[in-house]
Amino acid sequence: MKPDPQDLLVLLAVSRTGRFTSAADALGQNHTTVSRRIAALERALGGRVLSRAAGGWELTELGRRAVRAAEEVEQAVGSLDSEAATPSLSGVVRMSATDGFSALIAAPAVAALQREHPQLRVELVTVTRRALQQRSGLDIEVVVGRPQVHRAEAVLLGEYVLGMYACREYLDRHGEPRTIDDLAAHPLVYFIDSMLQVDDLDAPRRLVPAMRDSLSSTNVFVHVEATRAGAGIGFLPCFVADRHADLVRVLPQEVAEVLPYWMVLRPDSLAQPAVAAVVEAVRRRTREMAGELRGSVG
Repeated sequence: MKPDPQDLLVLLAVSRTGRFTSAADALGQNHTTVSRRIAALERALGGRVLSRAAGGWELTELGRRAVRAAEEVEQAVGSLDSEAATPSLSGVVRMSATDGFSALIAAPAVAALQREHPQLRVELVTVTRRALQQRSGLDIEVVVGRPQVHRAEAVLLGEYVLGMYACREYLDRHGEPRTIDDLAAHPLVYFIDSMLQVDDLDAPRRLVPAMRDSLSSTNVFVHVEATRAGAGIGFLPCFVADRHADLVRVLPQEVAEVLPYWMVLRPDSLAQPAVAAVVEAVRRRTREMAGELRGSVG
């Protein structure tokens, strides 16, 4: 039995989101219709095209072959568009990144892209973690530190610097550290140590292990606001902290931790025009912000 091209396009949508509900939203259908079409496709092909994975669905080998055929169907349908010379991107692209990167790099890059392609939807999941080994439902991951991944492509985006910062009022009350050893007398505003998943972000514990924790959070913007409020000395990304005139960088020559941003992609992701466009927009924005990422001193 030959598969219905519409069923193939439904599978393509599920492969890009990893979820029936997101695929249904992108296609303007309901969850039940998507499930029914996937079942019809599996009957036509004589096997499973999807398998359960953490957080969603992953393609089987048969599913990957079916998706390649679906992409040809999508391309053929797109070529019939009278405006194919300037095609408009559509669909859902799901991306995960750290909160600072998401807010100040990814979000502006996506917004600029959407001005040209208003039908493009991007779901941005903010999380600080290692790259996933199974990235069902994720088209793009941005992580800190070189990822160790299988069946994925990793691309170096650029580097950023973290430094020690304090608000002026805090320094007036407690004095400004003049050496790294002086930092031990001050409380640290940073990540919750027991919940930190990225080894590359452990610099404060390595550089100044005697600093006691003050206000800890999983969110970098909480670090910034706590530091501005005088909770202690924050170890902050320069491209985030330097936007606040009330923050003073402490010991900029001695403490300048350089870390890389890496982008991780499924092997088939760049074959999707919407994903490829988001990738390029994010890479361009990262290049444009290279100076800010390294900090005014770093």
